Amino acid sequence: MFTGLVADVGVVERIVPRQGGARLTLRPARLPVDELVLGESIACSGACLTVVERGGGLVSFDAVPETLSRTTVGGWRPGTKVNLERALAVGERLGGHLVQGHVDAVGEVLRRVPEGQGARLTVSLPAAIAPLVAEKGSIAVDGVSLTVAAAARDRFELALIPETLARTTLGQAAAGTKVNLEADVLARHVARLRAFEGVGAGDLARWGYAAEEKP
Repeated sequence: MFTGLVADVGVVERIVPRQGGARLTLRPARLPVDELVLGESIACSGACLTVVERGGGLVSFDAVPETLSRTTVGGWRPGTKVNLERALAVGERLGGHLVQGHVDAVGEVLRRVPEGQGARLTVSLPAAIAPLVAEKGSIAVDGVSLTVAAAARDRFELALIPETLARTTLGQAAAGTKVNLEADVLARHVARLRAFEGVGAGDLARWGYAAEEKP
């Protein structure tokens, strides 16, 4: 589990194909590589990957075909910049929102315009997750916890502050950039419940998702 607060931006050093998948080696800028534990999870631009090697300032992960085909990881090349976040420890502050590192879809930046000292991004919204994205709700974009500024059926908007632009890869995101998207985990569960025939507002209220219907 993560919070969507990016701790570092690493750079892909090399990619070695392995039986349909690949071993990815990154060089973090600030992440304490020697403190990482083999088997621990790191959110890499929103995709949860497992540490398989570390040392000499480098950390490696294995990406299976599923990861390569369903996230932007399949398009990474040496030199690609990657947002990095270690898993949330019990007792730490939850400054963003609960992020699982399970990418729901890949979106594309459609437009970027300056907005004050920040920027506003318009990102395409794949139909599969469109019902899970709502104005003022939370979404993880390349592993960054963000608030949805506006939402339509096929796109949504983000208002990025200077801190986000300076400390994450979104500072370089321009029209045409592909980004990993993860919807709020609570939205996923609500959508799943509503998908079952016969589940109504009263049921959701009993399970803690909505206000009880008035008679």
